[in-house]
Amino acid sequence: MKKLMTGNEALVRGAWEAGVLVASAYPGTPSTEILENMTGYPEVYSEWAPNEKVAVEAAIGASIAGARSMASMKHVGLNVAADPLFTFAYTGVNGGMVCITADEPGMHSSQNEQDNRMYAKMARVPMIEPATSQECRDFMMEAFDISEKFNAPVLMRMTTRLCHSKGIVECGDRVATAPTVPYVKNASRYVSVPANARVLRHDLEKRLAALAEFSEETPMNRVEDNGKKIGVVVSGMCYNYAKEVFGDDVNYLKLGFTYPLPTKKMAAFMQGLEKCYVIEENDPYLEEALKVLGFGDIVYGKNTFPYAGEMTSDVIRAAIGEKPLGTLEYAKDKVVARPPALCAGCPHRGLYYELGKRKNVMVTGDIGCYTLGFAPPYNGLDTTVCMGSAFSTAHGAAKAFEAMGEDKRVVGILGDSTFFHTGINGLTEALYNNSKTVNIILDNRITGMTGHQENPGSGKHAGGDPANIIDIEEVCRALGAKNIKTVNPNDLKQVKEALDWALALDEPSVIITKWPCVLKKFSDKDKSDFPTAFKTKNVVDWEKCIGCKMCLKSGCPALAFNKEAKKAVIDRLQCVGCDVCSQICPKQAIGKEAK
Repeated sequence: MKKLMTGNEALVRGAWEAGVLVASAYPGTPSTEILENMTGYPEVYSEWAPNEKVAVEAAIGASIAGARSMASMKHVGLNVAADPLFTFAYTGVNGGMVCITADEPGMHSSQNEQDNRMYAKMARVPMIEPATSQECRDFMMEAFDISEKFNAPVLMRMTTRLCHSKGIVECGDRVATAPTVPYVKNASRYVSVPANARVLRHDLEKRLAALAEFSEETPMNRVEDNGKKIGVVVSGMCYNYAKEVFGDDVNYLKLGFTYPLPTKKMAAFMQGLEKCYVIEENDPYLEEALKVLGFGDIVYGKNTFPYAGEMTSDVIRAAIGEKPLGTLEYAKDKVVARPPALCAGCPHRGLYYELGKRKNVMVTGDIGCYTLGFAPPYNGLDTTVCMGSAFSTAHGAAKAFEAMGEDKRVVGILGDSTFFHTGINGLTEALYNNSKTVNIILDNRITGMTGHQENPGSGKHAGGDPANIIDIEEVCRALGAKNIKTVNPNDLKQVKEALDWALALDEPSVIITKWPCVLKKFSDKDKSDFPTAFKTKNVVDWEKCIGCKMCLKSGCPALAFNKEAKKAVIDRLQCVGCDVCSQICPKQAIGKEAK
């Protein structure tokens, strides 16, 4: 049976066919669709975890119990999950366990461009890099076999283009009975105290030696000998880019099992070559291995190709001095920049509008839709570091200002999913150390940025069935927060009063802006959760409008300015009637559309 699948879909198919029983993940581009697609296979228990560390720990627990399991995340998520993964490399698996990292060369939606191939080397876990959707399915199935054969968790390294591009996949059926391994109590193996870990450390090295031999033999690493004097060493999606440029005019060492590397095969491939291109995105992982083997004089890697970004065929052609393929000509000066913006009716808009009026305030942000508040017209964020950093960064800044004798207030902002991810720890830091910070949680009732995935506060599981709701205000009170206000962010008076109240305090405070993401209104599965508001759209009364443009400061994409009439206008197709602009207008020129 053949199907057209993305790499993410093919990974899921391979895991399902291999008999995986438990899948856990935290959403993040470009990995999100992995768990989303797994929810379509009822034989597998699939869940959204609060963060990547918890997802890996859940998969570890399932593995130790004897089931095949998997965890998936974007590349920065592996930073969060590294702690349990490194220890699990020591203990080894029971049922097979695969950890999927979706790296993002080019940083299309990420705060850094880290190369997670280095994690395999640091954690000493076998690593696999597929190049096509078919390989995603095939290698995923083999990954579980490798995991159980060598008693090791496997790191499956993907990249953006492979995650999202599509290819034909030859599919099979799920194994008749999911492979399981009996659980046997074994404290000397699974209780990672120093006395046990010292023994396991030596076992780990023996395992790596066996995996190194496997790397030399596996067909995942193969040579394509075209009888040429120029070679290309490549892994993952870069193989496809290289083939587009060089075709059959070079010899290829195509690597799919990339830790431990097949050093003997690599050395044999290099024999007789006059030049070898090493094409890899981000770090010189393969290049450095070839140089260690003594072939640095004929290796052309980061001295030829860019150190950052995607290694597309056009990039490769430019690097080796070839002309790029022809493209359609167009007037580049007429292309209008379209920076990302908060949606019309976004519940974050009212908060940023009112916060922007405050002077002598530093605002620390976080990862989510609300990160867009850094841009005009809000200019509402001073920092964004990583998931869950807002409150702890705010706390550190506030203590520093106090130590320096500066009268500057600090506000931290993060979303509901981010709060459950790692924001609780930051709030605990602020409360425990009596930080004079204003901690704002933007509760839009969903994990918005990655496409409406459920979280512990949304009331639904990954598959859409009802779940326990973890109430954010109750969590804050349980942590010890004494000063809490929950407001409707579309009511500017409520937002203003809450900010005035919080900034007047000399102790930590929490403001929760609670209103669903406007896009939930248009989702069949979420319509029941949306309030009965926004039934009527807004309209501008040109008789009252004086053209002051104050309403445009709301940053709503439904608003525009008619230069000829010198009046504000509202795009009816975008407007959802949130009323934020009508509250800003000094002449009450914006009202409800007549029914």
